[in-house]
Amino acid sequence: MTDYLQTTRTAYDTVAADYAELLRDHLAGSTWDRAMLGTYAELVQAAGGGRVAEIGCGPGRITEHLHNLGLDIHGVDLSPGMVAVARKWYPHLDFQIGEMPGLSFEDDALAGVVAWYSIIHTPRERLPEIFADFNRILAPGGHLLVAFQVGDEVRHIEHAYGHDISCDAYRLSPEKITTQLGETGFSVISTLVREPSEEFEKTPQAYLIARKQ
Repeated sequence: MTDYLQTTRTAYDTVAADYAELLRDHLAGSTWDRAMLGTYAELVQAAGGGRVAEIGCGPGRITEHLHNLGLDIHGVDLSPGMVAVARKWYPHLDFQIGEMPGLSFEDDALAGVVAWYSIIHTPRERLPEIFADFNRILAPGGHLLVAFQVGDEVRHIEHAYGHDISCDAYRLSPEKITTQLGETGFSVISTLVREPSEEFEKTPQAYLIARKQ
């Protein structure tokens, strides 16, 4: 396991319980999040449905929301601590430990992939590998949803959710992500960038929906 994956896993294992509790009901007050997740669910269903994976699912709240919207979805996360919380809170869903790239899905296996703020700890030069792996596991015409904070800086996080940790978080450019997705076999069909709307949001937030070509 590379250094950045190990430090990210350690950080999220450390904060798992408090992170999960703080964000458990966050979607109830986030109109834009619900709108983009709802749009994504409808696109997957309109394309014929099928298996969907949330990669970097954390404690499972987005996986559960998309399940309630009718998707056949399960979660994968790097952090065993996060997966333990997800399995406890949502025992009717499947959650597994895994890392990206190197996801243990067969080629063309999925109708959808969701990366909800889960690419933000990946060094920018490694993102094409991640997107290529997403493309590999998606069936032709399958849909990808990614969400991330907008910007060009790298933040080193030393304290979060009441704990001392150490990991990097990357702000990303929607234009550059769109280009990288295009270079790895995707066509971006929807982009939303919104201003920060919560006390703990410091930057604009981006949501991209792409289709495997």
